[in-house]
Amino acid sequence: MKLTKQGKHVAVVEMLDQVGGNCTHKGTIPSKALRHAIQLLADYRHHPLFEHTVGFMDVSWPQLLKTSDEVIGRQVSMRHRFYGRNHVDVIHGRARFIDSHTIEVQRVVGNALRMTAKQFIVATGSRPYRPPELDFSHPRILDSDTVLEMSYTPRRVTIYGAGVIGCEYASIFANLDVKVNLINVRDRLLSFLDDEITDALSYHLRDQGVVIVHNETIDTVEANDKGVVLRCKSGKEVRSDVLFWANGRTGNTDDMGLAEIGIEINQRGQIEVDETFRTNVEHIYAVGDVIGPPALASASYDQGRFAGQLIADGSCDWQLLGEIPTGIYTSPEISSVGRNERELTEQNVPYEVGRADFKNLARAQIAGRKVGMLKLLFHRETLELLGIHCFGEQASEIVHIGQAIMRQPGEANSIDYFVNTTFNYPTMAEAYRVAALYGRNRIR
Repeated sequence: MKLTKQGKHVAVVEMLDQVGGNCTHKGTIPSKALRHAIQLLADYRHHPLFEHTVGFMDVSWPQLLKTSDEVIGRQVSMRHRFYGRNHVDVIHGRARFIDSHTIEVQRVVGNALRMTAKQFIVATGSRPYRPPELDFSHPRILDSDTVLEMSYTPRRVTIYGAGVIGCEYASIFANLDVKVNLINVRDRLLSFLDDEITDALSYHLRDQGVVIVHNETIDTVEANDKGVVLRCKSGKEVRSDVLFWANGRTGNTDDMGLAEIGIEINQRGQIEVDETFRTNVEHIYAVGDVIGPPALASASYDQGRFAGQLIADGSCDWQLLGEIPTGIYTSPEISSVGRNERELTEQNVPYEVGRADFKNLARAQIAGRKVGMLKLLFHRETLELLGIHCFGEQASEIVHIGQAIMRQPGEANSIDYFVNTTFNYPTMAEAYRVAALYGRNRIR
């Protein structure tokens, strides 16, 4: 969109039958729609008004998956309109570089099509990493793509890998009253987050019945018609109906002719780029999950706009901000931006903590969403906002209020903004005022 609005002639090559990519068809949209549907079901089951009437409600996994179909359809239709309205050619097929200025598209219908261009942007995304020793053709061994094709509701699930995807699906299955074993290869969940937040997540996952096993590594997997046995190198055996592999992702760079034209690809299949998203071939850029972290749809959108501006004008008069918010759609949600306590301690920054527990907010009490908190980290002397960490309902929405203040220059970035600002009552956003006052009181 950025390039075509700058007067460039643009074509998009899409391997799937419909536009939208993995985000729309296999990742963000279906998994978040699934989470929303299951959360609604769990809320009804546990609400005092309905627990006696819908506690027995039996909704299958395939029925829940269908709830995302309408959203996916709307997203695909919207993107088609964008392309058509902006005169972007969409070619369906699989592209491969013939040379650094030519690609050949193998189409499902019709002959192969060769296209030339002055510049290219590779935005092919990623897919779940599949270790060769596991048989993913077996119906009981799944990943984040094939779990969306599961035709029944399992009673027991073992999730190997406790990263973002693993934790999100642990919440999804737990809310469906499926017994979950979450196998973590590290010593704590989501170690890039604030320790207090991950401790809270661990507590609430266990409270939902999830069995979390830390510091374990896969040895062998045995799958048959009756179930799956995961054997760990420590000697532990974990039995379940299905194994959900959620340990890593790989860039979609296979058989695209990238290495042949000199583009550097790392061992995870990801394209190496510089700070302007340019590869080592000057006129070829790469953005999104195919270049690795942060591997967020939100960041990918902005990377694409940035690369488009560089191609269109040869320079860009704005830069992408380094502080990208993290949104993790567990139950409850997690979202953060900025530094955490561990990082501030390691950097010898004198900081203080402002905290607001959701159980004390009127809006949370009304909604029955009392689990969670907002945590503000700020400089003890300048009151500069250094980090925002939120755990609970609407965390991924709430974090943006603090993000906006944290990016303000000079004295405008201060927790006093929240102390002196009137918030609607009752709201979840009021947590900022409560947390700021709590933090202010700790330094007086």
